[in-house]
Amino acid sequence: MRSPTTGRRPFLAAALPALAAPALIPRGALGQGGFPNRPVRLVVAFAAGGNSDTMSRLIQPRLSEFLGQPVVVENRAGAGGALAAGQVAGAPADGHTLFFDAASFIIAQFIHRNLPFDYERDFQPVGMVAEVPYILAVTTGTGIRDLKGYLEQAKIARDGLPFGSPGVGNTGHLAGALLAHRSGTKMEHIPYRGGAEVARDLAGGTLPSGYLSLNSLSPVLEAGKARAIALTSGTRMGIESVPTIAESGFPGFDLTSWNAIFCRTGTPEPIRRKLEEAVNFATRDAEVRQRLAAMGATAVPADADRLAARLVSERALVQNLMRDTGISFG
Repeated sequence: MRSPTTGRRPFLAAALPALAAPALIPRGALGQGGFPNRPVRLVVAFAAGGNSDTMSRLIQPRLSEFLGQPVVVENRAGAGGALAAGQVAGAPADGHTLFFDAASFIIAQFIHRNLPFDYERDFQPVGMVAEVPYILAVTTGTGIRDLKGYLEQAKIARDGLPFGSPGVGNTGHLAGALLAHRSGTKMEHIPYRGGAEVARDLAGGTLPSGYLSLNSLSPVLEAGKARAIALTSGTRMGIESVPTIAESGFPGFDLTSWNAIFCRTGTPEPIRRKLEEAVNFATRDAEVRQRLAAMGATAVPADADRLAARLVSERALVQNLMRDTGISFG
């Protein structure tokens, strides 16, 4: 059985340079309905160098190739994505300014309640780019080897078993809260500024457990300083050596991080659909798919309608979790 990191990490260093060369424009991509007639801005809700930024730059050349215009990535990190969202919400609804965000898009409305725009009202899905399973990992010093042992430790922890995640309201935070609720255990969330910091404290033994992506976790797994015990996703998504939480006694447990592109509400439907086709063109590229896999991500069909339905169901999940557990993101 292969380890979680097999065949993934060697691609990371080469991801951007190999895709930087200009590509041929697909036949028929130019001049469809006059869009686009100038460069397209892809406003990314994260700082340069992180997972989401890397994904945006992996697909950037392929989007340009399909659309026949440059696609310019602009990083607007800060306020949990609200700065980037505000840039797009204030732009014309003509498809030339797009928003690249992660699953935190769902949580933003529960964190920022006095924004001049509304996440549900002012954005429409263009399509999904990739899904990213989160991994529940423990420091090897705990002696925990599986989810059963983890929950046994949680039940005897007087003040709650601490778990780290890359920030308030991210997929790891939700997964930890949901697992605590469904298992009847007490757990304490420790928010970090990113997955690399969670991995650092796991490796140092100062944090007993954490939820983070494979890309962040791989170095400490390879060093033998942490152990992956469960996936938050409903399926193993190519990480075959790690069971899911659903397989480990909690049927239906399925929380997966994702990255997607959005446009302004009111963007003409033909333009929105053309953008959806461009995203599909980018994520069907074999090299892009391979390098997303190297990051622990799985390329998925854009499918704007399916993403819209997913937003509804995930918002409901968050609302139910807030009601049932008293969890707060503000």
